[in-house]
Amino acid sequence: MKFIIAYLLMVVFVNLGFSYLPIVTTPLGPVPLMAFFVGCVFVLRDYAQRSAGHNVLWAIALACLISWWLGDPVVVVASVTSFAVSELLDYTIFTITKKPFHQRVVISSFIAVPVDSFIFLHMIGFASWGSIIAMSLSKFAASAVLYVIYEGRKRNGLTVA
Repeated sequence: MKFIIAYLLMVVFVNLGFSYLPIVTTPLGPVPLMAFFVGCVFVLRDYAQRSAGHNVLWAIALACLISWWLGDPVVVVASVTSFAVSELLDYTIFTITKKPFHQRVVISSFIAVPVDSFIFLHMIGFASWGSIIAMSLSKFAASAVLYVIYEGRKRNGLTVA
């Protein structure tokens, strides 16, 4: 249950951040500030699915509804659209891949992350190469951290969560 709640809160936090936080200028060009902080969403969804199974779909739906209620309509439509496409793609890949958990997280993220980044940023008018790269790298970094933690715990004989 803790991963479902963490996932739900992270989705709403990210959508509100995209709705109300500024665009920053970077060497990659203009990038929404939240693009650097969205990395946890996919990983938390994988953990939520692992703990709640297919019931994670209810959390996805609830996160969309809460975001719709609280956020900027343009951001929310873009978020719900990219979220629905990429999360269901991530969910499907995570479900059908018969690899260990940490490998499924990396594989599903590697495919769904660029799809999510492109759809979302295109719909809010910030689909530059720089913003897509920044947003995707943030998400890949979260997956990489999970992978390293998982492997380290496994090597040290600790319970792998």
